[in-house]
Amino acid sequence: MRLVVAALLRKDGRILIAQRRADDSHALKWEFPGGKVERGEHPKQALRRELQEELAIDAEIGEEIERYAFSYEGRTPITLAFFWVDQWTGEPANQVFQTIAWAAPADLPSYDFLEGDRDFVAKIAGM
Repeated sequence: MRLVVAALLRKDGRILIAQRRADDSHALKWEFPGGKVERGEHPKQALRRELQEELAIDAEIGEEIERYAFSYEGRTPITLAFFWVDQWTGEPANQVFQTIAWAAPADLPSYDFLEGDRDFVAKIAGM
């Protein structure tokens, strides 16, 4: 099963979210920055690499918040792992997304998130 890691960057009570580009799969859906763990990579290393590629930051990956399996219709199941990120060097700059935004946790359910993230988003919104 493929492991996908995602970051919840926190700043001033808000969480950074990203919208996929119109030409990506799951076009214009919102997600947390991150990506697939490559063979031989530790999940935290993979997330640090992904954040460098996607946001041009050097992040210190914090504790894992949640991990679960999810299956998109017609695709191989994946495991999603979410991590807190409270410290980084540089200012997050959009490198690959349609847009990025800082959102209050309570507001997250109002965004059209990927299906695999929705239950987790509801949980974070209620924290």
